[in-house]
Amino acid sequence: MRTHRVLILDDESSLRTALFRVLDRKGLNVITANRIEEAKLLCQGDTAIDLAIVDLNLPDGDGIEFMTHLKSLYPSIEVVILTGHATIEAAVRATQKGAFHFVTKPFNLDELISLVDRALAHKHLQQENQQLRSELNRKYKFDQIIGTSESIQSVLRLVERVADSDSTVLVHGETGTGKELIARAIHYNSPRASGPFIPINCGAIPGELLESELFGHIKGAFTGAIANRVGRFEMADGGTIFLDEIGDMDPTLQVKLLRALQEKCFEPVGSTKTVQVNVRVITATNVNLEEAVELGNFREDLFYRLNVIPITIPALRDRKSDIPLLLKHFMDSFGKTRGRALTGFSEEALDCLVHYQWPGNIRELENLMERMTILKGHGQLEVVDLPLKYKAGKAITQEVGVVDIPEAGLDFNTAVDSYENALILRALEKTGWNRNQAAMLLKLNRTTLVEKIKKKGLRPPDGTIEI
Repeated sequence: MRTHRVLILDDESSLRTALFRVLDRKGLNVITANRIEEAKLLCQGDTAIDLAIVDLNLPDGDGIEFMTHLKSLYPSIEVVILTGHATIEAAVRATQKGAFHFVTKPFNLDELISLVDRALAHKHLQQENQQLRSELNRKYKFDQIIGTSESIQSVLRLVERVADSDSTVLVHGETGTGKELIARAIHYNSPRASGPFIPINCGAIPGELLESELFGHIKGAFTGAIANRVGRFEMADGGTIFLDEIGDMDPTLQVKLLRALQEKCFEPVGSTKTVQVNVRVITATNVNLEEAVELGNFREDLFYRLNVIPITIPALRDRKSDIPLLLKHFMDSFGKTRGRALTGFSEEALDCLVHYQWPGNIRELENLMERMTILKGHGQLEVVDLPLKYKAGKAITQEVGVVDIPEAGLDFNTAVDSYENALILRALEKTGWNRNQAAMLLKLNRTTLVEKIKKKGLRPPDGTIEI
């Protein structure tokens, strides 16, 4: 790590010497000057200056004006202004111009050194934040959303057009299609990119707590409210709030949300004080809100307020040409983070994965590739490496009954067995592995289905309850 470089600019020789000695002992690279012209010469090198301690009144000019010059050379520099003739006006001017602190002479040397430590720590934090924001901007650029199919490219074209606006966006798509990824892409490619992006899953928080999460509360507003709490809307001020699974919101809370959207203000729970915010709202849902409105489960006026710009993300099964790209993307990504070296897929394994229906969409694909990266470790991924349900996917296309027969032919018994496996797995997945309902879908006796499941060794995915 590079040693911090500090400039001391003051016409008092004894002060420069004292500061030089104590900062040099701290391991800092210290340079000193007694005039602005001398300091400008010292700034002509390639090494950046991290911190400057500058006297306000110098023989050849004004310290605050020189600070402005320094910030033009080194935008992230921190500056401490010293003066023996402090005035409120000078302190205000120094702060407005970007000074980290304003110190009156004579000062306690230990306190000034503590101030230097805080200034350098603040600079380091600012650099980390800038680096993180740069990484986020790069991560959520449009070219980082994988897919060349027309369906996903049309979504990206729409996202690119709406990013510059402040309009409310409603993102619709099945679970796992990447709704939050689209919301982040809108935010980080918008004029609000330097502001916060605050996500909240409305379906994961009980209704009685969601109002407090969104709008905050004051101490004593309800049992357990032992202190004031800032809500997500206030946290997102100047940026974007992302309300995921908006369709699960309680109707009584929908009224307060509608007011917050219309008037850009709200009252925290238990408070009579109105809080004004400047927030862009992006919402997402995996349910049909128009149907919810017709059923009386969602307010019509709120729906139209949210649905200014609708964006529908296609399911992965409807963009099969993107599956190989996504598989390679996650294979490479997990290969780097897990220290593994998968080299690719056999033609047969890739064919199975392309024919699979992906009910969990991209999230399921990502989870599969993480599992395969860990279990396989290296080499080429073969059909034998895949879990059973992914092997069975090839036997059935979206139109059940259509089977691909390769030029080299196929083994009839194996194909029939795979076809039967696929039918059973499809029915079980569709019913959440409820055997009674799956048997009804397949028009089989439950005992017949159970025997086939046992004989074939079919197992539900982790966390699924067998019924």
